[in-house]
Amino acid sequence: MTPPATGSIWAALPAPAFMVGHVDEMECVADCNPAAEQFLSLSRRAVLGRSLGQLMQVDAEIDRALERCRSNRAAVFINDAAVVIGTRKPVICSIQLAPLVDRPELVLMLVTPREIAGKLGQADGIRHAARSAIGMSQMLAHEIKNPLAGITGAAQLLSMGLEPRDRELTDLIVAETQRIVNLLDQVEQFGNQRPPSCRPINIHDILERARRSAEVGFAAHMRIEDAYDPSLPPVWADGDQLLQVFLNLLKNAGQAQPNGGTIRIRTFFEHSLRVRAADGSDIALPIHVEIIDDGPGLPPAIAAEVFDPFVSGRENGTGLGLALVSKIIAAHDGWVSVDSRPGQTVFRVSLPRAPESRDRDDLTEELS
Repeated sequence: MTPPATGSIWAALPAPAFMVGHVDEMECVADCNPAAEQFLSLSRRAVLGRSLGQLMQVDAEIDRALERCRSNRAAVFINDAAVVIGTRKPVICSIQLAPLVDRPELVLMLVTPREIAGKLGQADGIRHAARSAIGMSQMLAHEIKNPLAGITGAAQLLSMGLEPRDRELTDLIVAETQRIVNLLDQVEQFGNQRPPSCRPINIHDILERARRSAEVGFAAHMRIEDAYDPSLPPVWADGDQLLQVFLNLLKNAGQAQPNGGTIRIRTFFEHSLRVRAADGSDIALPIHVEIIDDGPGLPPAIAAEVFDPFVSGRENGTGLGLALVSKIIAAHDGWVSVDSRPGQTVFRVSLPRAPESRDRDDLTEELS
């Protein structure tokens, strides 16, 4: 079964989409879009030719619905079907089936998780609310830091004339005040992120800088391994901002396992992922970096919202580290995703490669 040609519209669909054909008494996937790859946590290459039953379990008579769609040459809709991928919890989805006019043996299947459907209808309102919330947070951060400095100074002055037992209370005031200031600094950093200044970057240079910082600091209790693809071309990115991304991801992995464990950094090249840029152009994201830890996994209650601001699974966590990661990667026209289960959490960052002309210009500049 030859996969149909895919175009920019197919690649830009926000919902998982599959081309399904009937082969050897099974419903098999002939093609899938990037959103489907993210939904399944599998590459297009790994999906093609496999049966739907191998990829997902649907709480509906999906085979009969596909047969009816083909025989009647008419669309079929399935509402509120529970879809299970591997060992993950069920996701409630709407499934739309439609026959292809020029390929009668194939059926287009759109699988729309409930949260995507809601976001598609409310995207503008969400973006406006997010901008307003960030702006308000920045203003509050600026206004609150000034009186906090006064509180800290007053507590330190008071401690000079106190007995050691009473000084514990002023020390507590100073420590908690500093914790609030650190949180406010993160809020300001999240809101003030400048646009990336992109140029050709060796991704492994950035990863090694992040790794060295982690090994002597926040991840000193962890074992860090790497599996680099040395043939990767340069990425088109801002090196300082990428360093912040990988430091945040490594820190997240280290904090997930306070008693130690293993972090694995993997890089590889894969053509299949493409996204739609802000200007409407189609961008390939062939360079992938994975930060993998063997910790307990993300709490199920927050797994779907882990990149949202102020969402954290840790006590006293700010919930801004991963939100900043998402913001920076989005500014690079990249993609960040997570697949988590007990014993393994994988954060994947996908980035565009530097244009070849830029590679040559940069190399010429270095040699001169």
